[in-house]
Amino acid sequence: AQRISSGRIPHLCREHFTMVASNGPTAAQAVQSPMLFSRHTQAILYNYKVNPVQRMLDFDYLCRRETPSLAALVSVGSKGGFEKVFFGTKEIALPVYGSTKDAVKAHPNADVFINYASFRSAYQSSMEALEIPTIKVVVIIAEGVPEADVKRLIAVSKKKGKIVIGPATVGGIQAGAFKIGDTAGTVDNIIACKLHRPGSVGFVSKSGGLSNESYNIISRTTDGLFEGIAVGGDAFPGTTLADHVLRFQQIPQIKMIVVLGELGGTDEYAIVDCLKAGKITKPVVAWVSGTCAKVFPTEVQFGHAGAKSGGLKESAEAKNQALKDAGAVVPTSFEEYPVVIAQTFKKLVESGQHVPVPDVVPPEMPMDVKKAMKAGKVRASTNIVCTISDDRGEEPTYAGVPMSELIEKDYSVGDVMALLWFKRSLPKWATKFLEMCLIIAADHGPCVSGAHNTIIAARAGKDLVACVASGLLTIGPRFGGAIDDAARDFKRAKDSGQSPEEFVESMKKAGTRISGIGHRIKSAENPDKRVTLLLDYADRHFPEAIYKDYALKVQAYTLTKANNLILNVDGCIGALICDMLASCGSFTDEEVQEVLDIGTLNGLFIQARTIGLIGHALDQKRMKQPLYRHPWDDILYAEEAMQKPQEPDAASVANGVSTAKSTLDLIKLQLGSNAS
Repeated sequence: AQRISSGRIPHLCREHFTMVASNGPTAAQAVQSPMLFSRHTQAILYNYKVNPVQRMLDFDYLCRRETPSLAALVSVGSKGGFEKVFFGTKEIALPVYGSTKDAVKAHPNADVFINYASFRSAYQSSMEALEIPTIKVVVIIAEGVPEADVKRLIAVSKKKGKIVIGPATVGGIQAGAFKIGDTAGTVDNIIACKLHRPGSVGFVSKSGGLSNESYNIISRTTDGLFEGIAVGGDAFPGTTLADHVLRFQQIPQIKMIVVLGELGGTDEYAIVDCLKAGKITKPVVAWVSGTCAKVFPTEVQFGHAGAKSGGLKESAEAKNQALKDAGAVVPTSFEEYPVVIAQTFKKLVESGQHVPVPDVVPPEMPMDVKKAMKAGKVRASTNIVCTISDDRGEEPTYAGVPMSELIEKDYSVGDVMALLWFKRSLPKWATKFLEMCLIIAADHGPCVSGAHNTIIAARAGKDLVACVASGLLTIGPRFGGAIDDAARDFKRAKDSGQSPEEFVESMKKAGTRISGIGHRIKSAENPDKRVTLLLDYADRHFPEAIYKDYALKVQAYTLTKANNLILNVDGCIGALICDMLASCGSFTDEEVQEVLDIGTLNGLFIQARTIGLIGHALDQKRMKQPLYRHPWDDILYAEEAMQKPQEPDAASVANGVSTAKSTLDLIKLQLGSNAS
């Protein structure tokens, strides 16, 4: 009570260690534990960051925690879900929430809020956390939060008896129990600094980087750290050095206190006052960095916002001297810092005031596959093999050709198709032919099934991807999918020595339709202009065209049977692709056959028709066409024909005539009548 009434004890202690005078403390009035964290502490991390999350969980594993120290992640605006992370050897799913409110509601036991928001939004998100009853500690990582905002956060935290660590902090750690974000660095550093188990030293600093260095020093000169806090380097930290020193005084496991201050500000003088008043009785080793500032002729701003050489009282020398005069152990330089820490700890042990904490062997930390592979410690089979492109370097490559070369040397779409489809460069006449196929097959009006499906989907309000997919899914043996079959059939027949007549008759005998022959609209008298253009290009540019010539001979024979059994665009492209592959000098016979067998040629139709399908979808959306409904008069309703037939009467049976018809017969009869 005397400490509180003096008004000189910092707010953290006033709020957290006050006991209300009454007949006896109620649960709400009881003194709260001076320890901020434990092995059961769980946190909510705001603005998900991969490395800090995994490092916290790796620390949990080293400490042999039974539950992860992270309860949930907050990703503002997200629809929630999970993030996969490792908890030791197991992969677990951490829940993700779209707001802090949702996360706290689902995880009321999480009492630490770790805020990775930027300096622009750290104030709002931190203030929201301070207003939540279950949150006790708010950690603000961001640097550069406006000072006015920080002062408001400090005022609210005092009013509500909560603790703010930061801004501009790396966080803090309780050895063997709980770690904030990136505090103490990597797993190797944590083990080297013995942070996987509790020691007996309480440490507080403004600097996160020097905190990590100090943890190493403490591990080499004492039995290790119990708790370490970096209050942050901004001018107005949420809690001060003295706040945590006084808290360490209240923690029995802490036997000595180590402080690392810096020039600028007067925080260290609060520790001086507490030492003089006898509020701190444990040994304190302190050093204020920045003694080099005296060599500069003018005021110097160091790394932190609060670290600047001002008046004499704020200098490192003045603060070091004040701490020494108040009873702290102060080295003559930072180089002597480890020495005096070791000496102070040794006195505690020799005087019988402390028995060093024994070392504990940490569990072996599983190594990530990527790191292990990089270190050459394991080998793992890959799941996917890619031979056409590589995106790992400074720029992507297509079949070994850098993107910059593709642009600088004016590679065409056909050249890129050759690289990605055939894994090699092809002659200009060949890539020009591929582009010609794309132009010719891009669209064939709104009546064909693919375009029709796309139009219906667009009018149903579907997105562009769904509209195009609807059209593409109709591509098959009856629509646009005949290029591969035509190429295979013409090549097989030509290479085997079959005459065109023998080929046609053998297909007829097998009951197999000849792919690439026949058209529903065009005929010998009204040829397909697309086919004419392709044939003309081949005559002018192809070195030879034996498969095209063979296909035309097949057409000559089929025209003797019907005038619409002409070589259609699928058959023409199929035959000419065979000629292109065979005559360009880049493929073996086996490679040509492989190109045909794996369905490469239908890719031409898919790629080409995608252009047209996108056009149809956009056209419908642009015109804001309504939902499509097919007209009744264009549908044959055969419900009556599908009804169960009646039993024949006796007279009909006697006459040997059945008036009942099978369902199939009735439908055939009606269809025949309509057709006639």
